[in-house]
Amino acid sequence: MTQFIVNMPGHFVWWSLALVLAAAEVLAPGYFLLWIGIGAAATGFVVMLLPQLGVLAQAVAFTVLAFLSCAAYWRWLRPRLQRSEYSDTTLNRRGASLIGRRLVLSEAIHEGRGRVRVGDGVWLATGPDLPAGSEVEVIAAEGILLKVRAVQDAPPATAEAANPG
Repeated sequence: MTQFIVNMPGHFVWWSLALVLAAAEVLAPGYFLLWIGIGAAATGFVVMLLPQLGVLAQAVAFTVLAFLSCAAYWRWLRPRLQRSEYSDTTLNRRGASLIGRRLVLSEAIHEGRGRVRVGDGVWLATGPDLPAGSEVEVIAAEGILLKVRAVQDAPPATAEAANPG
């Protein structure tokens, strides 16, 4: 077995190392070994193109290429893979993701309680007494209870809007 590895072309050794690192990444995911494996695969291509490189030059090439691939991940790919703050804060809290949406009451709000249609479902709503069919805006969510307010067709006039100045 040792003789087989010694007689193997240099680029196959680097590609084998890349495969081992990729397999290790699958077993212990974390996006770190993958990029070092990419550096090993790139070193394999360099050694294939320049077979006269010595072991020290190959090790230096591997080190540089591994650092470059890790830096490329950190600089360009990682920011694209990260989720936005909004989706992280409302993960597994569907009610919180409804805040700000305008919905229609499916049941009148009577004595502060009613129901509002959300997609193909119905949620409990609390707010001022309003008839069924009224448009409301979700202002808060507590579990499965949505706090709503009536939506006005025109925004309320303010002193600044009336007197621009």
